[in-house]
Amino acid sequence: MSMTRKEFFGTMIKYAAGIVGLATVTAASGCGSDPAPADAPGSVGNCLANGTTVTIAANHGHVMMVTKAEVMAAADKTYDIMGTAAHTHSVTVTAANFGTLAGNHAINVTSTVGGGHTHDVTVVCA
Repeated sequence: MSMTRKEFFGTMIKYAAGIVGLATVTAASGCGSDPAPADAPGSVGNCLANGTTVTIAANHGHVMMVTKAEVMAAADKTYDIMGTAAHTHSVTVTAANFGTLAGNHAINVTSTVGGGHTHDVTVVCA
């Protein structure tokens, strides 16, 4: 299951507001912080055990999959995310990015320009 960036942040805002009050909602949206409890909406999973989930902002048919084997290999990799779109983009995930994923933290990268635009890509642990 994948969700849009808007759905993800909406879930995080609702969770944060219900648990810690609206005054601290902005603190809940930062990436790279300690993982949320396992039962929290939008919580971070385990990339080495379960692989990842990829969300492509403003998506119109692009596809990207990052496997647990790729996380474990931790080598720079460039993905072609064309999918069913009429144009392609490349997304590079660096060895350092894979190290972040191996630590069960999300990463955000930006695609190359294709069709006159780029896409923000978020990779989280499943």
